[in-house]
Amino acid sequence: MNEGKLQKLVIRCYKDEKFNEEISKYTALLNPEKYSESFKAEYKTDQAQGTSNNAPQYTRSLPSELDLEFLFDRTGVIIHYGDDPEASSDDTVYKDQGNGIIEDIANFKKTVYDYNGEKHKPNYLTVSWGALLYKGVLTELSIEYKLFKPDGTPIRAIAKAKFISFEDHEKRTSKENNQSPDLTHYRTVKAGDTLSLMTHRIYGDPKYYLEIAKVNNLHNFRKLTPGQELFFPPLTKTS
Repeated sequence: MNEGKLQKLVIRCYKDEKFNEEISKYTALLNPEKYSESFKAEYKTDQAQGTSNNAPQYTRSLPSELDLEFLFDRTGVIIHYGDDPEASSDDTVYKDQGNGIIEDIANFKKTVYDYNGEKHKPNYLTVSWGALLYKGVLTELSIEYKLFKPDGTPIRAIAKAKFISFEDHEKRTSKENNQSPDLTHYRTVKAGDTLSLMTHRIYGDPKYYLEIAKVNNLHNFRKLTPGQELFFPPLTKTS
């Protein structure tokens, strides 16, 4: 895209967690004035009775959150530049075509909110605008209607959307390639893996395999299935 061209915020909707099967996309009618990202880590702060302060113990990093506001306006006072970044620079006033912003809101919700019947859950999303490229899912959407025509049809609204980041399991586990027994781990069973072997890799001792079988509700821990995901929590080592 040429420098100086207006770049619009785009939300793309995907069916699969690897973000390969694009279903649809939504181009913002008006770019947001701001967006915010937040990051959070969890720590254990428990301490024994009668002891002084202990150093917080890291447990895990939570998915980041992205907050965005979208303005929908059909009052005729907002200049609209078109969805195509290569389109001509002729500005047009964004006017009401009879339904106010009802159709605009419906198109927005169809991409970010609607339920995927095939997957039995909402779709995966990417939000891109300038330096922002965010992969995640929508967790919260609220719409405040601000102005109305005499018959009650809304012509201006603000939608507030909250997203949480998402990475497919393969990428996430590659980033979590940390063998510290004090951290929470998720591991995918590979051919030849046994529970005692996987326990030894993380805790440095295979004797915790029964405890790991219990937290993962494994009824037959001697027969693991390749591709199976197991959870390894921080453990207090015993002698």
